[in-house]
Amino acid sequence: MNEQLVQPFTASEVRNALFSMSPFKSPGPDGMPPLFFQKLWHIVGSDVTRSVLSMLNDVHLLHKMNFTHIVLIPKRTNPETVSHFRPISLCNTMVKIASKCVANRLKLILDHVISPSQSAFIPNRLITDNVLIAFELNHFVKNRTRGRTGCFALKLDMSKAYDRVEWHFLREILSRIGIHEQFVRLIMSLVTTVSYSLMLNGSQFGYFKPDRGLRQGDPLSQYLFLFVAEVFSSMLQTTIDRREMEGIEVSRGAPRISHLLFADDTIIFGKATEEAMLTLVRVLDIYAAASGQEINLEKSSITISRNIQVENQRRLATILGVQITVKYERYLGLPAVAGRSRSELFQSVKDRIWARIDGWNSKLLSQVGRAVLVKSVLQSIPTYLMSCFRMPDYVLEDVERISAKFLWYNRGEKRTHWLRWHKLCL
Repeated sequence: MNEQLVQPFTASEVRNALFSMSPFKSPGPDGMPPLFFQKLWHIVGSDVTRSVLSMLNDVHLLHKMNFTHIVLIPKRTNPETVSHFRPISLCNTMVKIASKCVANRLKLILDHVISPSQSAFIPNRLITDNVLIAFELNHFVKNRTRGRTGCFALKLDMSKAYDRVEWHFLREILSRIGIHEQFVRLIMSLVTTVSYSLMLNGSQFGYFKPDRGLRQGDPLSQYLFLFVAEVFSSMLQTTIDRREMEGIEVSRGAPRISHLLFADDTIIFGKATEEAMLTLVRVLDIYAAASGQEINLEKSSITISRNIQVENQRRLATILGVQITVKYERYLGLPAVAGRSRSELFQSVKDRIWARIDGWNSKLLSQVGRAVLVKSVLQSIPTYLMSCFRMPDYVLEDVERISAKFLWYNRGEKRTHWLRWHKLCL
């Protein structure tokens, strides 16, 4: 494994890294998006390759190039405080290419060192795996009304998860896993040589160097965070092995599931006992102190099965310091629990389509433009939901009806539908 990691980087790796990047990513301080280098590769290719290989072999050059602009994107319509903004890091494209080269090598070993409970960014693992398993377990917790012991589903919210990662903790993890020291030094040089300036109204302000955190927007950051989350997963598994906690099984013979992770999105399942809650508090405290992570208790919540009395439910939730919820509305962008009403489960699809159309109605669009939007945007919205749940025919008919109205109507004015929907080449 380490032999692959420490081999000298090649020109083909640099080229593959560049051309695998989205061409229209926002440019950093250099002002040039990946599209510039991709289109003019026959002119600048040799110089780019030489520069990137030099950065990968010389940490001092990284100090000069690893400069980043931070742009604040509002999370809501009328932001008032700093917490209402989302910071986005805009890196130099050359540094992104170097980081992508390292990330491409690192992801080759992820499947061997990251536990199966983590599904984010790992080859051959799907987000839908987490969605389907969580759906079944949440359904089991919600409908459990008998038995001496209850069960719970705890959804954790990590506050600024990427920004709080301690560098010494990350370095120790990479070394303990067994990654070669040479490759660890290269990774940490990409992480620790970064410097920032704020972009406000198009102008650059300030200059500072961070002491911790992973830069969002860096191709390497998402993979490095998996190692941080793996520590938490290992700690939970250790408590299971010691029988300090128990996972839950939805039927006899089914595997016991104790936790599911998708990057920093964590949901924990187990038997609802006071001992389990105290164990969870201890694990969370140790993990937070070591990694720098902070649990946002206000946004975290717990669901406890109905065979536990309300007073006991409150007592268990108080131990963790989180609020009780009847059911989670969404998990990874999809409904976490389905009720008897199937229309309620799929209503979000129609709501999202209407929201898109409302935004387009104010624009002057040609018939061809409307057809392109229907094909490329509206028809892709149900895809994610359909990968997990079977969509009823009447919902598909509603989606087609909404799309047809947008295609043939003009700002609310009715027009003739010149072709039946199934005859259109959309």
